[in-house]
Amino acid sequence: MKSILILEDEPFIALDLQLAFEDDGARAVVAVNCDEAFELLRTTEIDGAVLDVNLGRSETCEPVAVELKKRGVPFLLHTGDLDRTGEALRELNAPIMAKPSGAEEVVAKLFGLHGSCEPA
Repeated sequence: MKSILILEDEPFIALDLQLAFEDDGARAVVAVNCDEAFELLRTTEIDGAVLDVNLGRSETCEPVAVELKKRGVPFLLHTGDLDRTGEALRELNAPIMAKPSGAEEVVAKLFGLHGSCEPA
């Protein structure tokens, strides 16, 4: 079973994504900030991720995105603020999905990346 990291500070969006991934046969783990995401990266083998860009309190997903890129883990950026994504995040060259997006669309997009993230 594939494990998907969801980094999302909005509880309803996180739950919607978690349920959609689980309905599609994946295990989804949720973090609300970068510290929690890094703890999950230390303890869980992650096969793919959905990262909210802006996590509140001036925190972005950038450190987690950089780590995932180093590990070769496919991820997509999920944001409601496309105009303020920032140059550093654009340089990550990751797929971006605008909020609101249906959870099923997010699942399909992530599972389609590199063909390597599809559920077992």
